[in-house]
Amino acid sequence: MDAPLWIETHAPSLEDIPQSQAREHLRGAIEEPMNLLVHGPAGVGKTAAVRALAEETHANPDADLIEINVADVFDMSKKEVANDPRFASFIDSKRRRNSSKADLINHVLKESASYTPMSGSYKTILLDNAEGMREDFQQALRRVMEQYYEATQFVIATRQPSALIPPIRSRCFPIVMRAPTHAETVGALRQIIEAEAVEYDDDGLEYVAGYADGDLRQAVLAAQTTHEQEGEITMNAAYEALNAVEADDQVETMLAAAEAGDFTDARSTLDDLLVDEGHSGGDVLEDVLEVARSRYSGDRVARIHRLAGRIDADLVEGTSDRIHVAHLLAEIGELS
Repeated sequence: MDAPLWIETHAPSLEDIPQSQAREHLRGAIEEPMNLLVHGPAGVGKTAAVRALAEETHANPDADLIEINVADVFDMSKKEVANDPRFASFIDSKRRRNSSKADLINHVLKESASYTPMSGSYKTILLDNAEGMREDFQQALRRVMEQYYEATQFVIATRQPSALIPPIRSRCFPIVMRAPTHAETVGALRQIIEAEAVEYDDDGLEYVAGYADGDLRQAVLAAQTTHEQEGEITMNAAYEALNAVEADDQVETMLAAAEAGDFTDARSTLDDLLVDEGHSGGDVLEDVLEVARSRYSGDRVARIHRLAGRIDADLVEGTSDRIHVAHLLAEIGELS
């Protein structure tokens, strides 16, 4: 999406959080600052809730809320961690040369916790997607929490609190963020869509909410996708836009399986697209090319386009769509 994301431009305030118990617990953390463990399924608003808390708590939330996405950081190489603009000021050339990636991450955490808050008496560090923390990092985090508790509030957001070691869980007040009900999702969508002055009908909102299945982030993104592609959010518009998105996701899965040599899985997904979803071989071929252009680059894309040209000619001859597209998947697998 080229336009600003609605999930950012319509980020909720603390009062907008629909879950009364979570809202009250967060408000209690303003009156009596404490470390928090915010947990619940993906897309239910954990990160948004912590940002709303920071807006209420800090006079300068841009400076005094530090967000570290644990999943992203652990996926980085040592060089990427050292050169990340968020962390580069903490890491001198000697440390960059002599430290392991784990040491660098621990150093970043300690430095983030140690500096003086820009406003007020404490700052907040959000460790998001914390189920990805290795145990040695958790042990380091425990020590940092003990050392800097006076000026730093730690908020750990995770889908899986059981992945955290007991000493960390015991130092945090738990806040449960459940999946929103269907009615709550529809209500949140209606508020955003009316603020955006987008044409909609109730059936369109119901369809988008059902499509997201309890994932509020996904619901808002799906509504924006529908509006950008169809110009409105009605039942027909949402059906057309979101079926295309879902097909792209399935094609991505199918290509990944073909690359890995799992042709049984790749053909199974192909059958879903052709038989269950009713797409033509030409439709699937077009989606394969679109996904391939975003997934690959250079010579590999050119070779897939050449293969697709041959498959397209075979499809025109009108035999079996399944056989011809499956042949393309096999050829893609051999390119890997």
